Amino acid sequence: MKFKQREAQNQRIAHISTQHLLIGIDIAKEQHVASAVNYRGIEIGRPLTFQNSEEGLKKLMRWMQTLQHQNSFSSVMIGLEPTGHYWLNLADWLAAQGLEVVLANPLTVKRNKENRDNSQSKNDIKDSLVIADCVSRGFYSSYHPNAEIYQRIRIVMNDREYWVKQFTSLKGRLLRCLDLYFPEYQRVFPDWEIVRSIATLKVFPLPEDLKQLTSHEIITAWKEKGGMKRAGGKTGLESSARLLAAARHSIGRTLGVQEARNELKRLVEEYERHSQRLKEMEQELEVLLEQAPHVTLLRTIKGLNTIVIAALLAGCGDLGKYAHGRQLLSQAGLNLTDNRSGLNEGQVGISKRGRRQLRKYLYLGTLSLVANHPQFKAWHEQNVKEKKMKKHRSIFKLIGKLARILVGMVKRGEGFQIEAAHQTAA
Repeated sequence: MKFKQREAQNQRIAHISTQHLLIGIDIAKEQHVASAVNYRGIEIGRPLTFQNSEEGLKKLMRWMQTLQHQNSFSSVMIGLEPTGHYWLNLADWLAAQGLEVVLANPLTVKRNKENRDNSQSKNDIKDSLVIADCVSRGFYSSYHPNAEIYQRIRIVMNDREYWVKQFTSLKGRLLRCLDLYFPEYQRVFPDWEIVRSIATLKVFPLPEDLKQLTSHEIITAWKEKGGMKRAGGKTGLESSARLLAAARHSIGRTLGVQEARNELKRLVEEYERHSQRLKEMEQELEVLLEQAPHVTLLRTIKGLNTIVIAALLAGCGDLGKYAHGRQLLSQAGLNLTDNRSGLNEGQVGISKRGRRQLRKYLYLGTLSLVANHPQFKAWHEQNVKEKKMKKHRSIFKLIGKLARILVGMVKRGEGFQIEAAHQTAA
């Protein structure tokens, strides 16, 4: 379908013929409810309740075939509301049977639930009928599962996002403990995640563990107990001296020191475990990206690292299926929205109705490009200095440019070129 929203909407409506049996299914964990309508939204037959099992799915098939035979329908379109994760197995099973599966946006379903009965009441049968109504009016998107490699990348990226969130929470808890018991610590190690700092936290995390030591004893402990290979030298002596001075003049709490020491020990152990886990995931993504198409082209844009490229492919799938960069932006919820009425000119914003992870990494990827890629840096400076844009607005403008460049590169089968980028992004 074309990328313009109005044209795509018209095509979706035109796709539904008088020969279509339209099914709406309300998804649940244990059992689903299905209702059927024709192309005009007239309800057909009685709703069906079926279990989320092989026998239940076969029951659904028999029910649809009976309705088709009784009403002389030649085609079936099945609409699902993609809430949670319970719909995925059903969608894949139906698609494997050669049936046309479409998705109705949950927000659209919610806003259309009063169309038939002018009531805010809600139940499974009504919800399935509302989903079928939405499909009959063209309020749906086609369900086309991505190729296996993209689904594998997405599984790893989703898993990584969970552990990154846990890792961030863990680091916040560790810093809280240091702020309470050793508030001077980050004056010695502003970047507390460096090797020497982690060795310190493993061996003597609290001021009481340092006060009676000498610089040479600290260096020896870094090497023998902290696992540092290069613990000494000028840097080691300076760091140990600053650490000793901070410990001897610390104003940290002295209540519950042993418990705090035990907590820091556990937190540091978890920190190292999480760090190793994230490194393994990045290596796993590297292996998967070698099997994915277009990755070589994407790597020609210096500044897009492994995680950003993996997030793009996890959220978008095959970039070759997009006709225009605006489709990619819409997928991420970065399409523009306005609020105008009569003479009132409202503010323009972004919809945020798309894949949050994709939106996040398009933003982070663009920030990286502005910092590291000379052409994106030049575009950003031009926006800010010549066009007088605010920096934040310039970044979002460049996100749109990046989306168009990515789709253009894949369509042409060429790496990043300045001249082509100017033409594609215009």
